[in-house]
Amino acid sequence: MPPKALLFDLNGTIIDDMSYHTKAWLDLFNNKLGANLTWEDLKKEMYGKNPEVLVRVFGPDRFTQAEMDTLSIEKEKKYQQEFLPHLKMLPGLHELLEIAHQKNIPMAIGSAAIPFNIDFVLDNLNIRHYFKAIVSADDVKMSKPDPETFLIAAKLLKVEPTDCIVFEDTPKGAETAFNAGMKCIVLTTTHQKEEFDHLDNILNFSSDYDNAYFKNLLI
Repeated sequence: MPPKALLFDLNGTIIDDMSYHTKAWLDLFNNKLGANLTWEDLKKEMYGKNPEVLVRVFGPDRFTQAEMDTLSIEKEKKYQQEFLPHLKMLPGLHELLEIAHQKNIPMAIGSAAIPFNIDFVLDNLNIRHYFKAIVSADDVKMSKPDPETFLIAAKLLKVEPTDCIVFEDTPKGAETAFNAGMKCIVLTTTHQKEEFDHLDNILNFSSDYDNAYFKNLLI
């Protein structure tokens, strides 16, 4: 039986852009805020809401909430400027979205990104019409790996969590799916397969959507 709903993370899952996020954070942290982080150091901290990333790197007392909001937008503007010329869906994804759409399988975005970035992706790619629900960082109290993001998405789609399949690219994202009682397909755009060894809810690993597994997923 095909899944009753598809839940997609955004960055690294619909588009291959995580290196651009890392680059934008690294520029902000090291060149403006005086940190001395390596690429690998920062990569470990890049999950959850933007203010949470700032707190993990600099501690809870460095910035006010208003300062973190300003830094967050500054970072996202830098990311968008750098990534826009390269913005495209992962290979094979458009076909999967269209098949699901034709089969009336509801789909949602469940991302820790702020609406500013979600809108940037969906509207520039003209794919907003595929998604019946969007859950952003602004819609949850608890960030991934807390299951709130995906549980809200399933509720909005009126589908039981166990009937959903999640598409993610990070161990924390796949753990979120596990915590929500959902199976997960991992796009290996950002992390390697062995980084997910502690999870038993993974159905498949793939670098993109252009293979036979996805062609058979919705049959």
